Amino acid sequence: MAQTIIKYAMSKTKKRLMILTLVLFVAGLSFVDHRFGKASRPRLQAITSANADVRKYHLKTFKVANIVDGDTIDIAIGDGKYDNTRIRLLGVDTPETKSPKVDEMYYGKQAAKYAADIALGKNVTVIIDTVSDARDKYNRLLAYLKLENGEVINRLLIENGFGYADLRFQHSRLPEYAALQLQTVKRKVGLWKNVKTDQLPGWLNREAPDILTLRDAAP
Repeated sequence: MAQTIIKYAMSKTKKRLMILTLVLFVAGLSFVDHRFGKASRPRLQAITSANADVRKYHLKTFKVANIVDGDTIDIAIGDGKYDNTRIRLLGVDTPETKSPKVDEMYYGKQAAKYAADIALGKNVTVIIDTVSDARDKYNRLLAYLKLENGEVINRLLIENGFGYADLRFQHSRLPEYAALQLQTVKRKVGLWKNVKTDQLPGWLNREAPDILTLRDAAP
């Protein structure tokens, strides 16, 4: 009988400890959410969204439905309320043709035409980077687009002088694209043949102020 009483008492103590632990755990979660939740929630939502984008798009092939600009392309798969998904080509910036903030830039039409010539109506494979965010501030998907012949549109735009290696944002191919741009500048290919300092985007003049000096010094 004594053993039964002791066993019962231990069982009650164990239950109380379990309940106390649970209460403390819930209180701890409540404190963390109250203290840090406001700051951490957007990041958690971004991570969740990125994971969904990887599952939906990464290494999957879609048809190019529309060329918005040299560096902005629509692929034929719905994205929320939109019939197509808008891709902002990662790691490359082409001269603007349709921005409400700036006038049409030098070589903008040529860049858009080149993108259309190589990609419009073609199948492309979406590659989402492991370093960059999955979306930009306009909610466009950030990605590399690979053509059926294995060439990557982002790289082709830089290599053929239709766009700039975007030095403002981190992504896994940044060193490759920056080095490729230097080669293209030295070769005076595409826009690099005649572009002037005031025709370059402001961010490039800030990030690489001597880039045209390099071109002019090349034989």
